[in-house]
Amino acid sequence: MKKIYIETLGCSKNQVDTETMLGILDDAYLLAETPEEAEIIIVNTCSFIHDAQDESVETILAFASLKTAGICEKLIVTGCLSQRFPEALLSEIPAVDAIVGTGNFYKILEVVKALEDGTDQRVFIESVDLTIPENLPRILTSPSHYAYIKIAEGCDNRCTYCIIPQLRGKYRSREIADIVSEVEDFVSYGVREIILIAQDTSRYGVDLYGESKLDELLTKLNAIESLKWIRVQYSYPDILDDRLLEGFFKNEKVVNYFDIPIQHASNAVLKRMNRRTSLEALMTLIEKIRGRDENAVIRTTIIVGFPGETEEDFKTLLDFVSATKFDRLGAFTYSNEEGTAAYRLPDQVDEAVKEDRKDRLMAKQMVISEQLSLSKIGKTFEVVVEEIAEEGKILVGRSAYDSPEIDGVVYIHTTLPLAMGSFVKVYITDALEYDLIGVIADEHCQ
Repeated sequence: MKKIYIETLGCSKNQVDTETMLGILDDAYLLAETPEEAEIIIVNTCSFIHDAQDESVETILAFASLKTAGICEKLIVTGCLSQRFPEALLSEIPAVDAIVGTGNFYKILEVVKALEDGTDQRVFIESVDLTIPENLPRILTSPSHYAYIKIAEGCDNRCTYCIIPQLRGKYRSREIADIVSEVEDFVSYGVREIILIAQDTSRYGVDLYGESKLDELLTKLNAIESLKWIRVQYSYPDILDDRLLEGFFKNEKVVNYFDIPIQHASNAVLKRMNRRTSLEALMTLIEKIRGRDENAVIRTTIIVGFPGETEEDFKTLLDFVSATKFDRLGAFTYSNEEGTAAYRLPDQVDEAVKEDRKDRLMAKQMVISEQLSLSKIGKTFEVVVEEIAEEGKILVGRSAYDSPEIDGVVYIHTTLPLAMGSFVKVYITDALEYDLIGVIADEHCQ
């Protein structure tokens, strides 16, 4: 049996696609741990912004050199970059044997078999609006105690800066029963935390049921035995009404972690972005969340330097961030993507100005983050153990208020031989800008 290696770039939605491809290929091929071991290499790419495209191309070129050196036989490119630039990839990188789109990645076994049979076809791209079949096999690439669950494909929001609808298609929700069944299967294999993802989780079910059913889905998942945490990511603010918020607050397994990308706070900028919200609506939403749970964590992402953003617009954003004190905040400079509605907008902001504004925003957020971290000293949090930092001395974990890979961690000073995936109570003794330091609560009390 030949060996296959898959390199994944970009978001967690891409990670789920990779895990599905691994599951589909598993019976026919061996899965290699490193690219140097593989006869067939697949690169699952990202194309959201220029930096992501550059990283994808650099990765493809690195693997192309392995093919040139005779280390691998076939090189396949999947994901958003292949969907966006199929012909350019083939012409610019001759080592690429096949291009697979985002709508039919689940046909990867057919593609690999076609290449091995010597077919002349090199582009395997179908409609981005295809419905992905249910009950496809999956091999987790995350630690065994958590799994990402994709609840919908595509996006209908049409934000003017975003290329995703063209690459991933219209919004297509999965049936509640199918999602519940998938989660039950993962929980039976030891998964304790699930992370619900989509391009917009708050709109889950609108296309199927005529209204958002995120609250109903959370209630169904909350009833699954042995499931510990349910986390929701990528919820757009304009549709998070009282009913949907209640789905978070009434279900004890749903962590009060609100991942709400606001993108900006100036009404003028929000309008040009085609974001269906306003500064006033954002303030009301955040007040509602913190009014229900003062310890709720709110994470957001912000774009600075959008066309036409003035210094006054940016000051409005800074003032809002200062007043709101987001628990988690990521900032990006605007990337002018060809094919988006914003691509030809006037008043493009100079790159140096974009970078300066990003630096100023993140400097402010660093102070906020440090203050929030310091306020947690003396408190106790439930933490899942995920890594050994120093054998017999320090473990690395993550609280319910931290999403894997994008948020902070908790350093646990303990000599206890805790298994990875264990949930323990940790008493916080110190803090850094983004991370916490603590001891096992029972040890602190002794």
